[in-house]
Amino acid sequence: MRYNSELIKAAQALYLKRHTPKEIAKSLHLKNVRIVYYWAEKYKWSLLLSEESVEDAINRRLALLIGRDNKNELELREIENLVAQHVKLINARAKTQHKQEQTETTDNINAHSGQNLQQQNEKSVKKPRRRKKNDVSHITKEDFDDVAQTLLYKHQLYVREHKTASRYRFILKSRQIGFTFYFAFEAFEDAVLTGNNQIFVSSSKAQARVFSMYIKRIADEFFNVEIKGGDFITLSNHANLILCANNVSTAQSYSGNVYFDEVFWMAKFIELYTGAKAMATLGDFRITLFSTPSTIDHPCHKLWSGEEWKDGSPKRKNIDFPDDESLRMNGTICPDKFWRLLITMEDAIKLGFEKVDLDDLRESNSAQAFKILYCCKFAESGKSIFDFQKLQKCVTDITKWQDFDLKADRPFGNREVWAGFDPSRTRDNATFVLVAPPLHPDEKFRVLAIYQWRGMNFKYMANEIKKIKEKFNITYIGIDITGIGYGVYEHIKEFARREVRDIHYNVNIKNQLVLKMIDVVEAERIEWDEEQKTLITAFMSIEQQATAKSNQITYAASRTEQTGHADEFFAIAHAVVNEPLNNDKRRKSIWVLQK
Repeated sequence: MRYNSELIKAAQALYLKRHTPKEIAKSLHLKNVRIVYYWAEKYKWSLLLSEESVEDAINRRLALLIGRDNKNELELREIENLVAQHVKLINARAKTQHKQEQTETTDNINAHSGQNLQQQNEKSVKKPRRRKKNDVSHITKEDFDDVAQTLLYKHQLYVREHKTASRYRFILKSRQIGFTFYFAFEAFEDAVLTGNNQIFVSSSKAQARVFSMYIKRIADEFFNVEIKGGDFITLSNHANLILCANNVSTAQSYSGNVYFDEVFWMAKFIELYTGAKAMATLGDFRITLFSTPSTIDHPCHKLWSGEEWKDGSPKRKNIDFPDDESLRMNGTICPDKFWRLLITMEDAIKLGFEKVDLDDLRESNSAQAFKILYCCKFAESGKSIFDFQKLQKCVTDITKWQDFDLKADRPFGNREVWAGFDPSRTRDNATFVLVAPPLHPDEKFRVLAIYQWRGMNFKYMANEIKKIKEKFNITYIGIDITGIGYGVYEHIKEFARREVRDIHYNVNIKNQLVLKMIDVVEAERIEWDEEQKTLITAFMSIEQQATAKSNQITYAASRTEQTGHADEFFAIAHAVVNEPLNNDKRRKSIWVLQK
């Protein structure tokens, strides 16, 4: 069987993103996984990865897996194994550096003394016998200092060096620069050396689980300690490590250091922060907040900007706080006693964090998402037509959806599903979403799944939609037929003529789509997975604008044509618009009863 060049190119793209050959074969519906190995050998794909270290490869694979929705047990176990390998590699790097330092020391002394010193050092690095579970009695401050110098990057060491600058810390950070890992290390160190409790509040269960895995692996690989326990871990010195996911009620009877992860994405921040402050009241307990930004409308922004403190007294109104730019890699104790720091991805890279390609991040993210996730820029108030706090109410824990299982042969049984497809007009991205319409007035629209394809032709995408349709009872498919969308539409008509509807964009149609989404968001009639953070940024990018020629009011994404147009938002709108805008009005019957 001959394979076209576009399919081979698609396989290569997945290979470079660290998909396994088996996953590539399954994703592209290849008959045999061996063809992927053959292509990789023939076209020397491995050479394209030659400059990428094993540690970089693990980070890329971790990012891929953590970003997937509805992870199965195999994927969760792979995440745990990759975390373990990640920590082992860091450990090996630390040992290599330590050995090099030993060699340099040995060269500076006489051969006999140097030989004895080398023998003593070789004995000292041998791993001691396994101790009892959760036994941390043998670990010293010097042990932590030695590990930190070889384990942590400079931007992480900077935070560690200023750990005691204030009891209150607030760090605005780029995504994926290792702060969950760092604070797992810091909290474990503090728990071991002081016996204080460490309480973690994360924005989701998945994030809390990653926190827990890092703590256990750090203890195992660097300190020879086997940590056992779930969301509540007690060490041998009676220090407790308590993991919370958007809920502090289970830990309110405890005092200790409190870590708030991704605070700008928490729907119930004020409630959670009030409870957390109480737990950090006594002694010298610290409260640490760290997060990527979302919008200045989030209630946490008043805490970051200092406005909450200023509102506490008329005398504080004219006291200045440092602006965001002056806080970049410049930790500062502010008038409200918070030590604040801002660190972007670019800042981390300048300090030696070489695990990412900044240009690749720009290309693979929308302009809005890139600024928020990697440049620490807040979405501005008043520009978006959507209210951030109302969008937060759309976020839910989809494990509560008892009638939905993405791993099943029929994930949603025979229930009706609507779909929306949105091709990028200038990029090679396309987004296909599945939305469950409500069956009764008290039910909401539910975003069941989001599929995104890059670099695929319209025939491939139409075939993918056909396979999805075989698993779901799709009764409606709304497709933007602009550009490549028309090709997909023509192919879908072959197997879904009754279900597919073409959407030809003009000012009126776009207004209809946006107004419908405003309606369902304002009425709190739509919800999606809490892990889908990019959905909020997609909604927040929609602004009201005027057309250039006729000066008509319309809506568009706050980004250029070169960087996309909120694909996820419009794909969802293409599905939801199947419900009339005046859905609360009953249709009048055309039947008349005759006496």
